[in-house]
Amino acid sequence: MAPIRGLLSSVIVALALASQVNRCPFSGRLAPLDPQQEVGSGSFIAGRLGVDSANVQWRSGYQSGSEKRAYVRQALQRHSFCETPSPNVAFKGESAVTFGSSFVKPKKIAATTPTVSVESLNGKYNGHPTTVEYLARPDGTAALTHVIQIQNADENTWYEAFVDAHSGELLSITDFSAEAAYRVLPIQKQDLPEGLELLTNPHDTVASPQGWHYTSTGTTDDHRVPATTFIAYKGTTSSLTSQSATGQVFDYTYDTSAAPSTTLNVNAARTNAFYVINKLHDIAYRYGFTEAAFNFQNDNFGKGGSGNDRVLMSVQDSSGTNNANFATPPDGQSGTCRMYIWTLTTPNRDGSLNNDIIVHEMTHGITNRLTGGGTARCLQTTESRGMGEGWSDALAEWTEQKSADIKDFVLAPYVTNNVKGIRAYPYSTSATTNPLRYSNVRGNTAVHSIGTIWANVLHQVYAALVAQYGWSPAAFTNPSGAEGNIVFAHLFFDSLAIQPCNPTFTTGRDAWIQADANRYGGANRCLIWKAFASRGVGVNAANYVDNFDVPAGC
Repeated sequence: MAPIRGLLSSVIVALALASQVNRCPFSGRLAPLDPQQEVGSGSFIAGRLGVDSANVQWRSGYQSGSEKRAYVRQALQRHSFCETPSPNVAFKGESAVTFGSSFVKPKKIAATTPTVSVESLNGKYNGHPTTVEYLARPDGTAALTHVIQIQNADENTWYEAFVDAHSGELLSITDFSAEAAYRVLPIQKQDLPEGLELLTNPHDTVASPQGWHYTSTGTTDDHRVPATTFIAYKGTTSSLTSQSATGQVFDYTYDTSAAPSTTLNVNAARTNAFYVINKLHDIAYRYGFTEAAFNFQNDNFGKGGSGNDRVLMSVQDSSGTNNANFATPPDGQSGTCRMYIWTLTTPNRDGSLNNDIIVHEMTHGITNRLTGGGTARCLQTTESRGMGEGWSDALAEWTEQKSADIKDFVLAPYVTNNVKGIRAYPYSTSATTNPLRYSNVRGNTAVHSIGTIWANVLHQVYAALVAQYGWSPAAFTNPSGAEGNIVFAHLFFDSLAIQPCNPTFTTGRDAWIQADANRYGGANRCLIWKAFASRGVGVNAANYVDNFDVPAGC
């Protein structure tokens, strides 16, 4: 026999075909009721359909109260058909009370003996016994197929493939994996006016190989995510949002005419918060914030670091208003994020529907863990705490860029009901729009004010890199590109890990320069120096006196 040609060379092949082919459901065999039930069910269905009883195969059956339910399959020349749904009959006593059938009458039937083998597979075959079955095709023919399970635990995929036993062509697949769905603001959207969308399986299988609902004992249907980043709750950690439909579907709309505290709006808020912070976990993982680098996960899967430290996300927290905060303990202890209601409008607005606020807060956890090796002790001076606010704004801005067009960025305009947002100036390359420089740090003790200066410096770096190298729409899941937004993200995370404890503007700048030397061989040295120098953090900047010099050769 000839081997199967190109069977499932990748999971992508199966997914690409999935929308084009008919599917068959998983058909696990249950214990028959008894031999008489098997014979009786087959005979009854054969008689009702006017077919030979040899072409009716027992599949499964069970008893529910006084009702006996039986499921059979169509067969042909000793091979069963894969059908949706299976013919079935229910008996009460000796009487049939329900009957359904999907038997087919193919106009052409493939030969019963396979001419290709199943020995050569390009996929992770899970050892489940293979079968040979007929598959009813849309064109009215019956194809003889090898039925093989392809499972890849690394990618969290599990398929049943129906491969033509004569041509080797993949004809159909069954996807055994659940597809979680969430109605949320995609992370690149800033706030509720941009519109909720229903996203299916938004997790990154590299960063969250078991999805976002995995526990050591299986999956949950709540926003309980001990394996990845956090649980989203209101009031207590048991006040969670359950799925709106089976299969981990969380489809809750938000009613802007109602108060945030209404049940529907609470569920929508928890769902969005759950999605955004998990998505940021996955993005940060791609750029180095992994288990070994002290990230937030309950289960570290043996990859280093300390586990049992999911983030606790308190939505509509009652301890404050018009703000949000994040508390970061050392690796191995859970971080806590508190999202508040904003009372500047009627109805009030929910910070959990402002993605930039969520990303800002979660970034505090990232910067405090990466700086100083997971101790969470190394952003404690006024200047370094201010830089922490700046990093948080900068990463929020990065997640919400949608093209290579560098626009000014304003934080949290939705909850404040103010186009100017919550910062003194927009982040901008224009010195007229945002005049802040290094010298503005002098005498400044307000950490958010200091953060606005640092974030605007990083805005110059981002703008310069994107202008030089372009912008990639795949940056969230593909960190291998050479585009400017990808380079920026690498240097952002790399610099955090190598900067000193309690950094300053100048030592933070030096960490960016060194990160570029480490990763890119210094290819962007002059570009980065010019960006920092444009806001006064040049070679000779010190003691909060502006300097616009760059190294010789730049």
